[in-house]
Amino acid sequence: MADTSTSLLELRDVETSYGLSRVLFGISLTIGRGEMVSLLGRNGMGKTTTVRSIMGLTPPAAGSIRFDGDEIRGLPVYRIAKHGIGLVPEGRQVFPNLTARENLIATAANYGGASEPWTLEKVLALFPRLAERAGSMAHLLSGGEQQMLAIGRSLMTNPRLLILDEATEGLAPLVRDEIWRSLERLRASGQSILVIDKNVKALTRIADRHYIIERGRVVWVGTSRELAQASAIQHRYLGI
Repeated sequence: MADTSTSLLELRDVETSYGLSRVLFGISLTIGRGEMVSLLGRNGMGKTTTVRSIMGLTPPAAGSIRFDGDEIRGLPVYRIAKHGIGLVPEGRQVFPNLTARENLIATAANYGGASEPWTLEKVLALFPRLAERAGSMAHLLSGGEQQMLAIGRSLMTNPRLLILDEATEGLAPLVRDEIWRSLERLRASGQSILVIDKNVKALTRIADRHYIIERGRVVWVGTSRELAQASAIQHRYLGI
């Protein structure tokens, strides 16, 4: 069960720009231990920039980003990752000239000292398709298999927080269902997750809470039940 009494990740008044173009205008959000939270909004509203700000890929100009009580804003990307944040980026970005197995082994680490760390065998059990394709070069995998590989590669770092940017975009329905089932199993195991996706129906089924952002600002926060019942909010901000 999620522990929301203390925050694992906390953003407060984060402002981020690309050059002179401001994208985030005081974003604030929290994720509790074992909680699955979604970040929703139309394209171009700042969802990916929020993720990039957390990871230090696009350093914020102002605000605070705390992870497990430590301020991580301003740290190099590799140190943020070592704190225990794993990213499944938009576009997957697997290593194309390595096999699926080599992609997974290449990122294996346990910086946080997990008592039951992710192993190659555990990842392949989570994604049986990868077990079948473990010896295949990553660029020969289907889009769905590459997404499973990207998730597995991040899990091999044993993250305390798993972030997925566009978790199921462009995937076939059967593959999307498999990804959602895997995320549901991860959540049930106590994995903290921040996910960006457009599938509100799936997200309200498995996530705990949701943030909607519009033009770089949080405009709505609520539980899955509240979002499922807020048809006007969905129509206004998500186009549903």
